[in-house]
Amino acid sequence: MSENKDPHVVQPGTSVEGVKFVYDFTEGNRDLKDLLGGKGANLAEMTNLGLPVPPGFTITTEACKTYLDSGDEPAALRDEVSAHLAALEEAMGKKLGRADNPLLVSVRSGAKFSMPGMMDTVLNIGLSDKSVQGLAKQAGDERFAWDSYRRLIQMFGKTVLGVDGELFEDALDAAKTAKKVAVDTELEAADLKKLVTRFKKIVKTEAGRDFPQDPREQMDLAIHAVFDSWNTDRAKLYRRQERIPGDLGTAVNICSMVFGNLGPDSGTGVAFTRDPASGHQGVYGDYLQNAQGEDVVAGIRNTVPLAELEQIDKKSYDQLMRIMATLENHYKDLCDIEFTIERGQLWMLQTRVGKRTAGAAFRIATQLVDQGLIDEAEALQRVTGAQLAQLMFPRFDDQAKVKQVGRGIAASPGAAVGKAVFDSYTAVKWSRSGERVILVRRETNPDDLDGMIAAEGILTSRGGKTSHAAVVARGMGKTCVCGAEELEVDTKRRRMTVPGGHVVEEGDLISIDGSSGKVYLGEVPVVPSPVVEFFEGRMHAGADDADELVEAVHRIMAFADRKRRLRVRANADNAEDALRARRFGAQGIGLCRTEHMFLGERREYVERLILADTDTEREDSLKALLPLQKRDFVELFEAMDGLPVTIRLLDPPLHEFLPDITELSVRVALAESRKDPHENDLRLLQAVHRLHEQNPMLGLRGVRLGLVIPGLFTMQVRAIAEAVAERKNAKGDPRAEIMIPLVGTVQELEIVRDEAEQVIAEVIEQTGVELKLALGTMIELPRAALTAGQIAEAAEFFSFGTNDLTQTVWGFSRDDVEASFFTAYLEKGIFGVSPFETIDRDGVGALVKSAVEAGRATRPDLKLGVCGEHGGDPESVHFFHEVGLDYVSCSPFRIPVARLEAGRAASSSAGSDHR
Repeated sequence: MSENKDPHVVQPGTSVEGVKFVYDFTEGNRDLKDLLGGKGANLAEMTNLGLPVPPGFTITTEACKTYLDSGDEPAALRDEVSAHLAALEEAMGKKLGRADNPLLVSVRSGAKFSMPGMMDTVLNIGLSDKSVQGLAKQAGDERFAWDSYRRLIQMFGKTVLGVDGELFEDALDAAKTAKKVAVDTELEAADLKKLVTRFKKIVKTEAGRDFPQDPREQMDLAIHAVFDSWNTDRAKLYRRQERIPGDLGTAVNICSMVFGNLGPDSGTGVAFTRDPASGHQGVYGDYLQNAQGEDVVAGIRNTVPLAELEQIDKKSYDQLMRIMATLENHYKDLCDIEFTIERGQLWMLQTRVGKRTAGAAFRIATQLVDQGLIDEAEALQRVTGAQLAQLMFPRFDDQAKVKQVGRGIAASPGAAVGKAVFDSYTAVKWSRSGERVILVRRETNPDDLDGMIAAEGILTSRGGKTSHAAVVARGMGKTCVCGAEELEVDTKRRRMTVPGGHVVEEGDLISIDGSSGKVYLGEVPVVPSPVVEFFEGRMHAGADDADELVEAVHRIMAFADRKRRLRVRANADNAEDALRARRFGAQGIGLCRTEHMFLGERREYVERLILADTDTEREDSLKALLPLQKRDFVELFEAMDGLPVTIRLLDPPLHEFLPDITELSVRVALAESRKDPHENDLRLLQAVHRLHEQNPMLGLRGVRLGLVIPGLFTMQVRAIAEAVAERKNAKGDPRAEIMIPLVGTVQELEIVRDEAEQVIAEVIEQTGVELKLALGTMIELPRAALTAGQIAEAAEFFSFGTNDLTQTVWGFSRDDVEASFFTAYLEKGIFGVSPFETIDRDGVGALVKSAVEAGRATRPDLKLGVCGEHGGDPESVHFFHEVGLDYVSCSPFRIPVARLEAGRAASSSAGSDHR
């Protein structure tokens, strides 16, 4: 037996007395998502609320994990399923597969986290050559019964037996062609009987076996197929994309069938309690008469807007509106609902907290606060930094001259431009070659996921806001236009015909606007996002839609700033970047890289420094650099007046300031061939060879440069100190912090610190201005992290350089490995995400945490920050909050994201301080 105290957990291949693997819908609730999956937990919750849910039961995720780990289901599962099936049959007064009064069930997946379309579902389980007659008699509709039977064989054949789904689609198209009809609803019972025969032959030929006539065999095979679908390539790809753990498994929901394909008084639909694209309140969703649920999300038939249901079936419409209000108030969020109407009877098949666009997320969060359903802390949990980043992307220029060729449904906002491609393989191939692509399909299906990820945007000619393309695109934050019916998409000929007869061939540029649904030929220019304009102070809240979004963002950011403990600084190297960062809400500069001040026309001074043969030449070079550095710092202190500015002394190896060795060698060789060698070029080439290192990032750089080249660091410290003094004389409030890079031992820091303090004292004496400059170091080597307690004796602050720390902990050269094998590591699941993108908590993070604890044990008032790329990564910001850093620093554009995530981190931990 498992040692885990959770009574639901079982080890693979075992049967444990008292462990439940199956729960009736009446037994669960929404808090059991780990065990029952999201779909099962919410079906149970709706049952508890007294809503009309067809009876059924859920097989737990633990059963799935046991099956996947051992290759067989738990020993007790079959008996438990039999007991629950018998109870279901008794409650319904029907028996699974019986010829005269058959019970039919659906077998549907349902993981903890929504994975739309990624796993398998089979409807109409229980139909056979015998029971189809009973269903026809029971329903009084022969056509309906044979339509349901052909659906079962088609879904079962593809999902359970692995038959190519195109074979069934081709046979269905052939039947419609023979009948000279456009849609499957126009096929009659006799046509569908022939189609069933054709489908069974396809199964026999392709699967090597007959379609199973035993209903229990159908159900058991379908259950195993749903378990297996957890590990399909598309499911694993989706989990990697959405960062869903791979060890959760899926539940399986067995639900008594209700039928939306019983005629015009029946139908199926998907509804949202608010618009998932904009967040606006109203009646949103799609409805399809005389159809089963898969028809809506598959996008194979165009739906009607949900509002039209009021004219089709007012009684069901009014009941649905009441249920939607109940669910939104109960879940306190946007709800995504699936329902079926069977001859005027409304049934609820699923509800979940709905996926939404970034703009909708911000609008809905503030709406719910205004309605008193949630508070500010909860509002922060309803949005993410990734969504805010999406809102900061550019949008199409309304004033540009454009050629609109179509308009569909605005399913997921954004401005996407790319070359039209008509299959996922091409989308991935071209994207990897650096091309921007738009994936164009009649409708997407789960097999298109890799292409959807690779594309800039998705365009379909069928489907609506609830189609597969729309739901998945919204979840990924990908631009999507669906249901552009006037566009004729021909995937076989790899072309799209637009109104007027113009043909868009594969490779032609198109632009799609996911906010308006418009489709354009060519590339439409873009303009800054209104959210960026707001952060830069060029836009204020008002009445139109964009201003409404800006107002929502403004309020959420205010919530975050009130909640957060972490301060947010910027990585900025000049006054222009500093001013922009300040407009974006930066509370100082966490990293000013002084090497960027040595580029361009100043490179010659560094070359002179490197080529200096005497102390006098070296000192002259440093003297020439001093006023240039000082001027840069004065401008920086002016831009960030009153806020801290952390200046990192020179970090990269000196060879980076010299010409490329190949280019220089060619230049020298050509000059020698003309017998006109340039003495300076010869000296430069000698210096390049002298400074050459096999691995320069682990060589003479950082503090090592300051110790080996006399006067280099002291020149920089003097420039900083004199700039501070000048700003103070001008009544400014400069707050400089001097940071020594790549320290590995306290002795290095002590030597540089002593020299710096001597220089600062000289500047104080020369200027008569009192200076207080903090001296600290970067922690970017494992040894520095491991000896942080010693280093803190000589440092007033630490700034974690997590870029280099990640390289040195992992033994990676970032410039090489990301292009060489990271893709394979991500595909194989070794990485869930690149450790350079999100901090590796177990390795790099453990060193950061131990360094924080050791540093503060030595110096309780030690200021701690981070200035690597992770400072602007949402998940990493939460980690830095947890370990007790004082601030994060990131590029100016990511400052709003870091502010928001710092607020979310404080909100989720109730503002606790983990020092």
